[in-house]
Amino acid sequence: MAKVTVNESGVFTDVVRLDYNDLIAIGNGGTRVIAQIPAHGAVELVGVANTVDIAGSSSLVIDVGTTIADPDEFINALDVDAMTNPVFNTGDQYTAGTATSTSGLSQAVKQGASAADVYIKVTDAAIASLTAGEIVIGLRIIDLAKFS
Repeated sequence: MAKVTVNESGVFTDVVRLDYNDLIAIGNGGTRVIAQIPAHGAVELVGVANTVDIAGSSSLVIDVGTTIADPDEFINALDVDAMTNPVFNTGDQYTAGTATSTSGLSQAVKQGASAADVYIKVTDAAIASLTAGEIVIGLRIIDLAKFS
């Protein structure tokens, strides 16, 4: 997981690149911390791009969020190997509820007074068979406490 510098930042504060070896290491049903929301922070934008086609499996699904058992707040049940375009803000925090966006638009979600880890969860019974592939996950995390 990498914090981007001022010159690189663009729209993302954190960028994670996972190749097929990283995904195999996470394992079927496994999770890994990929970022942290600071105390008094929130997440505004999460995007996923399949930058190198997945080979060796046709059932790779990921979730990204803060609930370790089912981290789907930001990206929910994304079928990575079927992706043809980047995907943004498809998780429960962006698509459900009364105080959240119902159209997947950029919006600050998962606000909290305490810090929270952001996880990726990998689901793929054939994960050990991967021979190629890479995904990039970009997050825009808001940190209001840095101004205090």
